[in-house]
Amino acid sequence: MRCWLIVLGLVASLPVAAQDSSDAAARLSQSVNGKVIAWRRDIHQHPELGNREFRTSKIVADQLKALGLEVKTGVAHTGVVGILHGGKPGPRIAIRADMDALPVTEHNDLPFASKATALFRGETVGVMHACGHDSHTAMLLGIATALSSIRQDLPGEVMFVFQPAEEGTPDNETGGAPEMLAEGLFKDFKPEAIFGMHVWSALNAGQVGFRSGPTMAASDRFHIVVQGVQTHGALPWSGVDPIVTASDLIVTAQNIVSRRLNISKQPAVLTFGAIKGGIRYNIIPDSVDLIGTIRTFDPKMRQQVFDDLKSVSEHVAAANGATVTTEIPDTQGNPVLVNDPTLSARVRPSLVRAAGAANVIDMPPQTGAEDFAYFANQVPGFYFFVGATPVGQDAATAPSNHSPKFFLDESALPLGTRAMLQVVLDYLHGNAAP
Repeated sequence: MRCWLIVLGLVASLPVAAQDSSDAAARLSQSVNGKVIAWRRDIHQHPELGNREFRTSKIVADQLKALGLEVKTGVAHTGVVGILHGGKPGPRIAIRADMDALPVTEHNDLPFASKATALFRGETVGVMHACGHDSHTAMLLGIATALSSIRQDLPGEVMFVFQPAEEGTPDNETGGAPEMLAEGLFKDFKPEAIFGMHVWSALNAGQVGFRSGPTMAASDRFHIVVQGVQTHGALPWSGVDPIVTASDLIVTAQNIVSRRLNISKQPAVLTFGAIKGGIRYNIIPDSVDLIGTIRTFDPKMRQQVFDDLKSVSEHVAAANGATVTTEIPDTQGNPVLVNDPTLSARVRPSLVRAAGAANVIDMPPQTGAEDFAYFANQVPGFYFFVGATPVGQDAATAPSNHSPKFFLDESALPLGTRAMLQVVLDYLHGNAAP
């Protein structure tokens, strides 16, 4: 009799069978899919910019408290963290979703399309969830709800991280992932792994994608001020034209990537995102502001872009009789997002279970950036992509994330929810192979 009790004890400690976990992920996802869609539509209709996610964070906090989780609000201004304690011993993990929208005016004809506006850099702008963070928040709420329903049988503990300001903070503010970490996010609850996902226009609904190792680029902002001498538009020789200088600078700077960097080694991007100078048709202004972004995967190439951009700016300005200041703040960028190779190998079978082998896509490096990278620098991280473009539409030409026409096929929501539930259940129960 004693031997049989020992055997039963050993069996109880073994990982849950893969088929059982797949059935559980499907069942749990099905139980919350309606809520996830409703949350997503509501949040989509009421988007909020970074560090201003007041309504969204209240929805999140209220739901997590209703589930009986340990909840902390006001993290990095508007972030919310909930902790679920399972009924059995097991690993500690974290799952993260971002909540902020973008200063983009929506061009989709949807019954829940955004009509919101806000002040951004001194201007009234449209606000839209043009990157899909509404869906990330809704899916993580659904995952928290689903896992809470089985907490007594769940091994381990799960931290749900609802992060503000992934798209960056307003000028002269801090926030996002680095601020959450600085405030001690992992001080008392240090997960052994963290997971995240992103809806992605370059994949069709039904597909999920990932890459082991370096996955998304490091990003850095730059700010260049070209200083000229203001004069009448009819007398350009009486001043120094910063608009012409800025135009020359922008064109010349494109040679940094196309002619100076060895992009056969790693991709790199240098993009100017805004130009502001002048207010009247017949006045040459005294200055022009330029802002933009740098994307790299290699630290040496990153530094080369910094050095070359400053050099090009100074020399082009001097050639035009102007002066220039170039700032690349080291507090407003993101590091390279690296999917831990060991964790990636462990998680891939879970994605196969959720989506099917033919729908798990090995992706190339993405020059988009993600401050999830800060979390993944602290603990092993895994970040995957969920197809958002309707089946039958060419995902390669679909309006991209950040477009005013970015469109999410809502069938992505059940798949994303199920895929993350599969990843979490398999990890907590120790499953590593199909």
